[in-house]
Amino acid sequence: MFSLNLPVPGVVAREVSALHPALASAGVTRFRDRHSLVVKRFEGKRPGGERYESLPRLRERLRTVLRGQPAFEARLAGVDVFEDPPRGPGPVVHLAVESPGLVALHERLVDAFGAVEGLEGDDYTPHVTLGRGGSFDADLLTDLSARVDPVTWTVSELAVYDSQSRETAARVSLPA
Repeated sequence: MFSLNLPVPGVVAREVSALHPALASAGVTRFRDRHSLVVKRFEGKRPGGERYESLPRLRERLRTVLRGQPAFEARLAGVDVFEDPPRGPGPVVHLAVESPGLVALHERLVDAFGAVEGLEGDDYTPHVTLGRGGSFDADLLTDLSARVDPVTWTVSELAVYDSQSRETAARVSLPA
C-alpha cells in the first residue's frame, strides 16, 4: 500500500519530543517513531477496479492530478484524541493540524482516486499521530495543548510512502 504524506519539519518533531514524558505518564503504550501527516491513502484498487500495481503508475497519475498544485501553509493546533479510531486500538492521541490548503488538496485527491471509507473524504482529519493507548481526560488534553507552540510552516513537498518497504518511495515538489 502507498500513501501520499506531508513530511513534518524538525520543529514539529521537537514538539512531539517535548510531549513524550507527559504522554508516557498518561499511559500511552505505543509511540510513533516516524512522524508525518497522511494526505491520501492508495489502498487496493482505484475506482473502477484498476489496481495500484506499481509505483511508476501511481507517480504518473499523481503527476497529472497534482499539476499546478501550489505550496500551502499548515499549522499545529494543539493535542487531541480519537477515542474510537476506525482502525487499530484506541485511543489515538495526535497533534491536530489546521490547513485549508491541505483539506483542499485532500478533496482533490479523493475526487481523482476515491476515498478510503471511514478515514477520508468527510471523515478526514489532518493530524500527526503521537501514540496509542492511555487515558486522556479534558484537563490533560488542555494541559498538553497549552504546551504546543502554534507552529506554522509552508508545505512545499509531499512524499509517496511505501508501507511494504517502510520508506519514502518518491517525492513531489510543490511550487511556491
